[in-house]
Amino acid sequence: MILLRGSCLLWVGLAGHAAAAHAACGDQLSATGRLQAAAGGVQIAFAPRTGPLTVGRHFALDLVACAPPGTATPTALRVDADMPAHRHGMNYRATVQALGAGRFLAEGLMFHMPGRWRFIFDLDPGGGAPPLRLTQEVELE
Repeated sequence: MILLRGSCLLWVGLAGHAAAAHAACGDQLSATGRLQAAAGGVQIAFAPRTGPLTVGRHFALDLVACAPPGTATPTALRVDADMPAHRHGMNYRATVQALGAGRFLAEGLMFHMPGRWRFIFDLDPGGGAPPLRLTQEVELE
């Protein structure tokens, strides 16, 4: 079972069509298990490719990165996860494939024990902007 924890940074202050564009970020992903993270005006929506996250099973994530209007769509993304309370990460390193138009596929992830995990997304927002880190915590039982 997965429980969402409230560590996601919320992106606030958009008006008009920009808010609607971000509200729709990731709508093409499966609604089952879909999560979001945001920072610096960039939003990432992600969902497990096959079913819910389960302890001890490899999984893949479909991801969509959305940038505010008038800014470049991120073209590079790194995905990792750790357990802040235990001060360790995953035993596996994910590989990420850029699919174009802000879409990515991350494979080779596995949560090897139950507890609170933090997804970590490092992305290059493009246009010479500094790298961004977005996080989202989940609880696995």
